[in-house]
Amino acid sequence: MTQARVDGRVQRGNHTRGLVVARAVEIASVEGLTSLSLGRLAGDLDLSKSGVFGLFGSKEELQLATIDAALRIYAETVIAPVLELPPGVDKVWRLCESWQDYSRGRVFPGGCFFFAVSAEFDAQPGRVRDTLAELSGRWSRLIETTIDAARAIGEVTAEVPSEQVAFELISFMETANANSVLNDDFSVYDRSRAAILRVLRGIATDPGLLPVS
Repeated sequence: MTQARVDGRVQRGNHTRGLVVARAVEIASVEGLTSLSLGRLAGDLDLSKSGVFGLFGSKEELQLATIDAALRIYAETVIAPVLELPPGVDKVWRLCESWQDYSRGRVFPGGCFFFAVSAEFDAQPGRVRDTLAELSGRWSRLIETTIDAARAIGEVTAEVPSEQVAFELISFMETANANSVLNDDFSVYDRSRAAILRVLRGIATDPGLLPVS
């Protein structure tokens, strides 16, 4: 077998894997990771079940690949636009605003992908749960370190621990996401925005660094 034929098969395999995972992300954001099946995905994409199985090998591997694909979208949509901003309380706000725009904009059909699938697996030990728990922790730590960086330049007071502030901010964001999806009510994002700004103004040394509303 020539190298060109090998490379062509690898390229086709990667393309097919990308198609399968993209469809899996769409399904999982609405119906959950447990709803995924190799047979269903093969049928949706007019592929052979054996070919799809050969790409993943098991349902768990498919679920993990789906999480990884969703993470790349999440990172590009939520984190990348904010990451290079200078440190400060405004950067904390913009990170929260970026998350709300992602949820409100339905980047994933079911709202926040990770909120949906974490609720599905939070009491189920295994690799999927461990992966989701690690990603949740990384998101919390990103907000905490962004708050710490703002404190280091004197824009955040020292009274409230970063972990507590991050917990409150995430709670407002996730509540807006859940209520919006459940009730088809996008006004909850305005209430979440107001609540987040109130928290940030409360810890900012100069509330004028943040939007008025």
